[in-house]
Parts: sequence; structure tokens; C-alpha cells
Amino acid sequence: MLLVLSGPSGVGKDAILGRMKKSGDSLEYITTATTRPRRPGEVDGIDYHFITPEAFQQMIARNELLEWANVYGNYYGVPKEPVRQALDRGQDVMVKVDIQGATSIKKIVPQAVFIFVIAPTMEELATRLKQRRTESPFDLALRLRTAEEEIKQMPLFDYVVVNKTDGIDLAVSQIRAIITAEKCRVKPREIVL
Repeated sequence: MLLVLSGPSGVGKDAILGRMKKSGDSLEYITTATTRPRRPGEVDGIDYHFITPEAFQQMIARNELLEWANVYGNYYGVPKEPVRQALDRGQDVMVKVDIQGATSIKKIVPQAVFIFVIAPTMEELATRLKQRRTESPFDLALRLRTAEEEIKQMPLFDYVVVNKTDGIDLAVSQIRAIITAEKCRVKPREIVL
């Protein structure tokens, strides 16, 4: 199955994925390609594939991306081939994308499982973004305005997970429960890529 994890910037998608990876969940995690600069502590090939805008444009031209978008002035995209290879091996796949990316994937692979991650409140989301110290005041305000619009897209998703502060274990267990529920479906979703 193809799982699509999405939500506004700052809700904890990376933290959730990091916890799931460390716990040995049997999912194939696809690393997104991006043109944005690496943040402190990020590792190329683990957190993202950090590439040049020119290399990203070549991937677009060769139709190598499942989806891609320009977000906050940087390109992000999910490489198609690792997804296809994992699904062909019978491996469940998790991709992390922004709301634009999830909308694009829903058009291409509507039978994927779409999970929306959200903070409990907009105030808490603002606090998390401020604590990251990676955005200027202008960028922070932009991300919060964007988050308000993105939340309106929640009905396009199959599930919602509220990631509370100090509640990452609960968020991870809810995602695992979603996976279990999907595995127990009478009529499994058939992924065609």
C-alpha cells in the first residue's frame, strides 16, 4: 500500500517519520528531493536528497517524479522509481509531502492512503515554528497563513492524526493503527502506478 503523510509545515511530520524509522516499522520510506538549503543536523539522503535547481529541472523533464511542487520558493518532489520498485516487491511505502503534493498524488493514485497530520491548535503550531528558528518573521507569518488554508483541505484525506506536544508516541501509534485497519480491509486498495 502507498501511504501519503501530509500536513502543514511544523506539525511534526519529520519527527513522526523519524520515530517510525527508529522503531523498525516495515515500511519503505521514500526520501523527497529538494532544492532548499540543508538545515542544521539534516543529512543528505536521509532527511532529503538535497539537489541543485538544475538537477531538479532535469528530473522533471525526464518525468522521474511522482509529484513535485514549488513550496516557499524551493522545489520538492517524490522520486517515482523507488516507489514503484518497493510496491513491485510487495513492500508498503510511506511518502511525506506537503498538501499540494498530496493533492497531486490523489489525482494520480487515488487509492493510496492519505493521512493528514495537524497540531492541536494554530497557537501551538505557531509556537513550534518559532522554536525551530529556521524562518524569518515574514516566512513564519507566511507559513501560518498557508497552514490556515491547508487545514481547509483536510476533507480530501482519509485520516487525521493530531500530533500533540510530547505526544509523538500517540501519533505514531495512531498511524500504525491506520496501517493495521487498512490491512484488515475486506477489499484491499489496489495501487496502480
